[in-house]
Amino acid sequence: MSSQGFGPGSPKSFRYPRADYDLESGIPRKARKPKNSHLDAPAPLSSALMKIRYFYEAHPVAVALILLSFGLSVLILLSVYETRFRTMRSGGSEVGAYPFPALRNLVMVAGHSVYTSASCGKLDREDSWFLEPYQRHPGQAATFLAHIKEGVEIAARDQGALLLFSGGETRKDAGPRSEAQSYWAIAESKGWFGNDDSVRSRALTEEHARDSFENLLFSVCRFRELTGAYPQNITVVSYDFKEERFAQLHRSALGFPEDRFFFSGTPGTPATKEAALKGEASVRSQFQEDPYGCLGSLRVKRLKRDPFHRTIPYPNGCPELKDLFSYCGMVPYSGNLPWTH
Repeated sequence: MSSQGFGPGSPKSFRYPRADYDLESGIPRKARKPKNSHLDAPAPLSSALMKIRYFYEAHPVAVALILLSFGLSVLILLSVYETRFRTMRSGGSEVGAYPFPALRNLVMVAGHSVYTSASCGKLDREDSWFLEPYQRHPGQAATFLAHIKEGVEIAARDQGALLLFSGGETRKDAGPRSEAQSYWAIAESKGWFGNDDSVRSRALTEEHARDSFENLLFSVCRFRELTGAYPQNITVVSYDFKEERFAQLHRSALGFPEDRFFFSGTPGTPATKEAALKGEASVRSQFQEDPYGCLGSLRVKRLKRDPFHRTIPYPNGCPELKDLFSYCGMVPYSGNLPWTH
């Protein structure tokens, strides 16, 4: 009896299936996919998590105290930053936060033009200033110098006074130079601040006002920014024919006490006296109908005097006047004001 091999050519040869095979049913089984090892946490991280878990199970009170301490630290830190943020927005309320806390009176010089000359030796020449057509008269530049000098002299006689030159970048052709900076620079170049620096250190600028009402209102707010309080007394320096506008109309619109408000006027040029009085009567009539300059022609004039679209920062520095700044009416503001208490 011969034996037959089970080679590849033999009919009795048998091949095992390569895949997982169910011998009873004869159906191949699907191969199992290996688990995604990338989803598993790395060994160092897994070890750290296990240690944290064991520590929590062994010391639950200690873990609770640690979490509580962390939460309180975060709350304290947020509270500190919130307080600092509010202090910055309100103009500062910390002791020593204001550069001039001892000053109590305001001397405001209203600007009327921008000095455009590159030389400081031509201060009294009309071609050194940017002048509107109605200002182009001999002697006009000298009237600006008279205002500057008058303001400095008043401040020099009052050691408790803050001197502010007020006026924004009101003329496009004059470039981004403010009336206030022009006046301050001229006082400096003339040596009017004196040698002892007592006035110079108290002479600053308000560089956003676009008309006479804003000269007064913005300077009051600027005073609050610099001193932390509102002025006990206010002295305005301008042309003598503008006294009624400042001392009556603007002062009344602010509700500032009449017995604490003073006006120092200097004359205009003799050649323009008649025209100046006529023009002043017209402007005064407009402010009588629109005390806050927020309607009609006065509002249009303000927009034209802001050629560089400067953002007005007030009343950020004087939060007590927020409602007054937003008020626009034909009758005086009736809300609470710091100087009416």
